[in-house]
Amino acid sequence: MNFELRSYRTQIKGKGLKPFRVVCRESDLLLLAEKDLSQEALEILVKLRKALEAYITRHPAFLHSLKPLPEDPKAPAMVRKMYRAGKAVGVGPMAAVAGAIAEEVGKKILSQGLSREIVVENGGDIFLALNRDTTVAVLAGRSPLSGKVGLKVRKKFMPCGVCTSSGTVGHSLSLGRADALCVMARDTAFADACATALANKVKKARDFKKLEKILPHIPGLMGVVCILEERLFAWGKALELVAL
Repeated sequence: MNFELRSYRTQIKGKGLKPFRVVCRESDLLLLAEKDLSQEALEILVKLRKALEAYITRHPAFLHSLKPLPEDPKAPAMVRKMYRAGKAVGVGPMAAVAGAIAEEVGKKILSQGLSREIVVENGGDIFLALNRDTTVAVLAGRSPLSGKVGLKVRKKFMPCGVCTSSGTVGHSLSLGRADALCVMARDTAFADACATALANKVKKARDFKKLEKILPHIPGLMGVVCILEERLFAWGKALELVAL
């Protein structure tokens, strides 16, 4: 089997895994596992969302803040991870929500022994835990490079997150104009927040120089790819680009 997530900004190709979709309110997940785990994944997702929504009801600033907030030691584990991710790159905690949910769902499926491999895609933010190398193709809207460049993710770097932000594609808030800014990191919530923070800084090709200066000072980054119209920027020792 060769399955592709064609309807999202980021595209994954995988072999031998069963694709299935799970939806709960705003969370629309596409998963690949050794078997269809729709019911199990939905139960996990519902519990995570209930905890998150209950926390937001008590702490509305968590939902609306575009700046980092002090971490709440009494918050649920996933919420604390979102606090830390936002603080690490100077954005609000909700910038990490899609990546955080993807990772938590994936890790719980693994820890419960439901599948030895898992991919969880949540609106262009991906948690990868595979026993083989894989390729993630970057879709970048109207850019001529869209779908023509892929990230080779080696087995040794997994589990990891590959998250994408865009100023021209999708409904997510971005203050920049990048067609796609893709971040690879061990922590998927961090990768998500980082993609948002970095994409906010890219409005013109000359802003690639800003990225060159900033990236070496952000701990935890494995690789960054930015596409702006016909231009491409790439950074990171773990980053391998392939033509598609």
